[in-house]
Amino acid sequence: MEPRLVGPGPYRATRLWNEIIELFRAGMPLRKHRCRFKSYERCFKASEAVDCLHELLGSNQNFGPEVTRDQTVKLLKKFLKNHVIEDIKGRWGKEDFEDDGHLYRFPPSSPLKSYPKKPSCGKEVIKFPDWNEPKSGTSQEHIPVKAVTMNSEMWYKRHSIAIGEVPACKLVFRRELTQTNIEEIWKSMTLSRLQKVLGLDSLDEVLDTKLVNSKDIVQNVYNVNKQGIVTLEDKSKELPHWILSAMKCLANWPSCSDLKQPTYSGFERDVFKTIVDYFGQMKEPLLTFHFFDIFVSVLGLLQKPSKAVEALQISCLLLPPENRKRLQLLVRMMARISLNQDLPPFSESVRTRTLMVQAFSRCILCSKDEIDLDELLATKLVSFLMDNYQEILSVPSALKSSIEDHVVHLQRVQIKYAGPDSDATLPPPSFCHQISTDEFEYQRATGSQEPLAALLEEIVMNKDISVKDKKKKLKQFQKSYPEVYRVRFPTPETEAMLFPEKTKQKPPILMWALKKPFQPFHRTRSFRM
Repeated sequence: MEPRLVGPGPYRATRLWNEIIELFRAGMPLRKHRCRFKSYERCFKASEAVDCLHELLGSNQNFGPEVTRDQTVKLLKKFLKNHVIEDIKGRWGKEDFEDDGHLYRFPPSSPLKSYPKKPSCGKEVIKFPDWNEPKSGTSQEHIPVKAVTMNSEMWYKRHSIAIGEVPACKLVFRRELTQTNIEEIWKSMTLSRLQKVLGLDSLDEVLDTKLVNSKDIVQNVYNVNKQGIVTLEDKSKELPHWILSAMKCLANWPSCSDLKQPTYSGFERDVFKTIVDYFGQMKEPLLTFHFFDIFVSVLGLLQKPSKAVEALQISCLLLPPENRKRLQLLVRMMARISLNQDLPPFSESVRTRTLMVQAFSRCILCSKDEIDLDELLATKLVSFLMDNYQEILSVPSALKSSIEDHVVHLQRVQIKYAGPDSDATLPPPSFCHQISTDEFEYQRATGSQEPLAALLEEIVMNKDISVKDKKKKLKQFQKSYPEVYRVRFPTPETEAMLFPEKTKQKPPILMWALKKPFQPFHRTRSFRM
């Protein structure tokens, strides 16, 4: 049976558990063994099981070579407790498996875990600020519209001299973006990006979004020092000074800034044990119980390092600021210690890097309801964190830029007219409030009457156009803006005064008009002489 990569998604720990059981049952050699003058068919020694399972885990891309033999023994203890294996007398249920010569066998059927029915957290739709409905209990104030100065040439060019075809400009006034609105936008877009990176249809099965604090995300992004470490507003949540001094001592060894150079052998081991004891007594891991499933799901992307780094970047933004800061300081110390050749080894039998992972993996990631693969999953995650901590524990710049651009877009107000050269933009007020349709029509009328009145007056006083063209333009203006036109020409008489009728001259009386009208010719008899 070939091992397969278990990707991100719900119940990944359970899927991994079932995967390992199937691989172990298929790969573990079974043969005949003797014990106390009696033969047993199809069984194996405990040490043989450790050898086989350790090799399977080390070559499996879901776990990797970081898995130690001691961790393999712990997993076999859980196998015995859960009746994945039993001793040759059929006993199981206790974690008394040891790396020795005791004989074990597989039961007729090793129980695979069923997928738990996780209580529904309820789908929380994170809404953007609703611009269509005003806040209840708040009053809307009129926002004056800045007048646009236009001359007749600009007017006719923009509207192709056809005033009647001019569409009324439309302004969209939005209410002020509060800090809460901005935090909601950060939460929504951050979770949306995380879902996309993980390739999931929904985050519901791996994360209860109601437990994600939008304030924490914003603080983790903006409240940082020059090194990118979170700065806490509540100083009571800072690490104790003596722990910080101990961590700096080992991280900067042998250049200890806060402590004097030690003079006795084993000083560095005592400092390391102090740090391990402090983090080991925490009631909750740094990645918190709530986010266990999301971080386990990210482990399915480790075959695509760039995707895994981005997913962990975003996931770590969800942490409470004090947890994020402690994680940043701890992982940075672990990475520096592992690479420091001047630091004496803490153990004669275990490599320093392996010791770092074993010592701190459980205080970084574990489940509230202990599961059987906690330690192996934490080992895999912590190893990847140590290798990529500078990128993972920094603020994702692409996400930050996209969200900031979106917030700026929501605060921008533009006016655009139809036509190729109609991209004039009115400078927006610093903050906008939503208004009703009636208020908008009122502001549009009152705010634009002055420039329109000036434009009408310019048409009236323009002597370069013929009377016929002037009448035509005035008629079009009256049709488009009757209120402005009515103010300038309140009565027909005032309009008539613009085009006074010329006195019609009577045609001159012709001389022939005074003569008698033409009489028809009557033929008379002619007399010959």
